[in-house]
Amino acid sequence: MTPDLDAVHQARRRRLTARSLIGGDPALRAAYRLCRRTTRRHDPAIYVLIQLMPTVLRPAGWALWAAASVLDDLADQQDAEPADRAARVEAWAEALQGDLAAGTSRDPVRHALVDTALRWRLDLSGLRGAMSSTRDDTHGRHFADWAAWRSWCSEEVLPWADQVRHLFEQAGAPMALRLDRQEDYARFVDGAQLTDVLTDLGSDLVQGRLLLPQEALDAYPGAEDDLRLRRWSPAAAALIGAMTDLARQWVTRPAMTRGMHPGAATVLDTSACLMRAQLGAVDAAGPALLKRSPRPSLVTRARILAPARIRSRLAWSLTSLTVPGPRRSAVTASAPDPAAEDTALGPPPPHPDGARPPRIAADRMPSHVAVVMDGNGRWARQRGLPRSEGHRVGAAAAHEMVYGALEIGLRHLTLYAFSTENWKRDTGETSTILEAIRRDLDEGPIRDLDVRQRWSGRPDHLPEELVQALQREERRTRARTGLTLTVCINYGGRDEIARTAAALAEAARAGDVIPRLIGEDDFARHLPHPDMPDVDLLWRTGNEQRTSNFLPWHATYAELYFTPGYWPDVDRRDLWQAITEYSRRQRRHGAATLISPRQPPPAPSRPI
Repeated sequence: MTPDLDAVHQARRRRLTARSLIGGDPALRAAYRLCRRTTRRHDPAIYVLIQLMPTVLRPAGWALWAAASVLDDLADQQDAEPADRAARVEAWAEALQGDLAAGTSRDPVRHALVDTALRWRLDLSGLRGAMSSTRDDTHGRHFADWAAWRSWCSEEVLPWADQVRHLFEQAGAPMALRLDRQEDYARFVDGAQLTDVLTDLGSDLVQGRLLLPQEALDAYPGAEDDLRLRRWSPAAAALIGAMTDLARQWVTRPAMTRGMHPGAATVLDTSACLMRAQLGAVDAAGPALLKRSPRPSLVTRARILAPARIRSRLAWSLTSLTVPGPRRSAVTASAPDPAAEDTALGPPPPHPDGARPPRIAADRMPSHVAVVMDGNGRWARQRGLPRSEGHRVGAAAAHEMVYGALEIGLRHLTLYAFSTENWKRDTGETSTILEAIRRDLDEGPIRDLDVRQRWSGRPDHLPEELVQALQREERRTRARTGLTLTVCINYGGRDEIARTAAALAEAARAGDVIPRLIGEDDFARHLPHPDMPDVDLLWRTGNEQRTSNFLPWHATYAELYFTPGYWPDVDRRDLWQAITEYSRRQRRHGAATLISPRQPPPAPSRPI
């Protein structure tokens, strides 16, 4: 068989598989058809993008976006009070929990979504935050600044987009982002949301909503009042022009798709083209923007979509896709119900000796403890063991720190697991450390505790399987509230500051900040984890007394605590002792009077 005929037969087999994927269940086929119509009616741009996906993935795309559309409609219904609308969104999400357990639903959209989750092995728990955010939208939104607005975008949009990325991964054509382009992806999502806000400005104003940050509105005096009165003015025009320019910058991220599968890249690149066309329609609408949602012309859309369809067909025709096998059992499905997830989380195991944490007054407790876990290799050498054994026992000590933090009520714990300087070690040792971390993420005892896991560091040189595991656990646990555990892997403090400075320079170039007015708060907002609080207590084991390039920005005023024992010998009681010692310290932060450990330090007018 010639290569061309082989490609044709492969494409034909994929089309047949796509038609037979749903099976002969009439109710299920009708549910997917309804999802397709709902997506097309509610968001035509999303619909055409789904049509660029491989045929076998389209029903799943319709189900996901139809579910998001239904929730939006429930939140926006004007025939009910905000509390009633919120209750309807909550009821829909709770019903999905039961439907996932049953493996079916009487509601057609949920029926299709449940089938998609079970068939493609999607973890829908990541949608819990998005559904909660949609519920909260019913009470109105106000954003003080761009940071608050971006946080809303992350809650509202990113979880749905991540589900689509998972679909591509499951089909064997991963929408893998360059590991050094995660910031581009986040800004692209922000640009998509800002485009939607500008497009729907008129209908939102009718409902009394203006979904732009106060920081942006204040830059154009009078614009907010004019828009709320649905009055087109020079100030309003200047504001809308600036916002469309900003959205256009955010969605133009050509480097984001470099190295990506050409079919997945076509979907994202076409999405960016359609959004730029949409922003052009917003620009051209003028006063009409306050009355109706503008749309690009059919000619403009055809000019974008015609070549995109050709590229996507060619890309998918040459790709061997993975078609899902039998649906997995319904009882193993994950669901976006907070109560169900919380009940599955257990307490940490008790200390073998029955030790309990000391009672520390609330105003003497640190909020954030950071630990340099030093001495694994020396511990092993002292016992005539390979260094890898020290790292294995050290991992158990890290678990003990998490148990102790949960028991004493610590809010933030940061562990220094692998520095950018650790690459100087033997290749076998670094591989052992990184593989142990990945295995712990997949199988370790922290998974079922009330711990929100985060990662800080660079993706460069790390195994892609480890990076994916770190990102997966961040998504899976982001709604947990017991303890925020940040693990620093391939982390360097100076590197973090340099990357933050670069992000701040990019923000200045984009007009988000004014260079001469940049202050500490602006810098902090551009850190990889801007919500990470300052370190109150920095503890290092291993009889070394230096901070080793660890959290220099956050630890400026940290209390330092050094202990001689090697890391594998510590357990939760050592953490409690460190916190007890902290509670006895007197902290002044350069002031003449005593400051409580929980009181924020005064901002110095000059270096101290």
